Amino acid sequence: MLCAIFFIIQLSFVNSLRAQVAGLNTLSLLQMPSSARTAALGGNYLSVYTPGDIQVGIDNPSLISESYNRKLAVNYVGMFSGSNFASVACGYDFKGLGTFLFGLRYNGYGTFEGYDDTEMPQGDFTASDIALSVAWGLNVDSNFSIGASFMPIRSQYESYTAWAFALNVAGSYVSDSKRFAATIQARNIGAQVATFDGTAESLPFDLSASLSYKADKAPFRLFFTMDKLTRWNLAYDDPLSPENEVDPYTGMPIAKPWYDGLSNVLDEVARHAAVGVEVDIKRVFFVRLGYRYRQNAEMSADDRTNINFSGFSYGFGLRTKKFEFSFARRNYHLGQAPNFLSLSLKL
Repeated sequence: MLCAIFFIIQLSFVNSLRAQVAGLNTLSLLQMPSSARTAALGGNYLSVYTPGDIQVGIDNPSLISESYNRKLAVNYVGMFSGSNFASVACGYDFKGLGTFLFGLRYNGYGTFEGYDDTEMPQGDFTASDIALSVAWGLNVDSNFSIGASFMPIRSQYESYTAWAFALNVAGSYVSDSKRFAATIQARNIGAQVATFDGTAESLPFDLSASLSYKADKAPFRLFFTMDKLTRWNLAYDDPLSPENEVDPYTGMPIAKPWYDGLSNVLDEVARHAAVGVEVDIKRVFFVRLGYRYRQNAEMSADDRTNINFSGFSYGFGLRTKKFEFSFARRNYHLGQAPNFLSLSLKL
């Protein structure tokens, strides 16, 4: 397990020079949570031991287990302005080799009107990303497990095509009581191998750590994640709000209060964090709530008359012996909040 964690850190160091703030890299589908449960709890993957919940293993390969054998998962997300995201995954256990998940992800960005450089219409065109995935998980012992997933990705934007390969590696610890779980994961390690116009773009690499905890006999479980750990300052520089302001009358720099520096530190820490809570009702019905401060800080509106729910997410789930269904709604900003639908069942 220590070797696995060391390997993850080494890979993250190699990719840290390419670590980007959101919006400065390609293949955004790699940052999409696959399941409604994950989306409702505010994260991109979960660290929780839930036997048979194949949705957890799709985004966290180190928690893939034999209980995923012959399980099928289907996910759909209605995104913005006609775009949509869908994925499907199936688990199969190979004795002695571990359990594998085989999956497919598709992100369609809708239909666009095409024009040439003289503004003459050239007809409509579409844009999409599609990724295949093979994920593997193995229990090292009763507490520790490791996993990895490999993804070839194809992007098709009008007549332009690009290819990339990505690798996720993870290691997890689950306590004997199964009430505590922790994961460290390096996601989207890789690069483009065929570009749109000869310029290679970086993948959205992320080194993160996640944990979950459920107190004995408590009806709820808490989730906490710290992501983007290779780049500490995630805030954007605002050109309209310079760091060193000058008094227009004296020409001297305006002194900032002592607590301003502390506020900046807390802001930087909070931008890496996501928290969530899942309420368990009779182990059949689940209510979920999550929050991401960074999304709230970046997508909040200047109009203070509107309540800012950006960064909040919520949902519910229903689990039976034969299937599991989950719904989530994740508020990105005032105008859009995609709906996540997930279904998993035994084949």
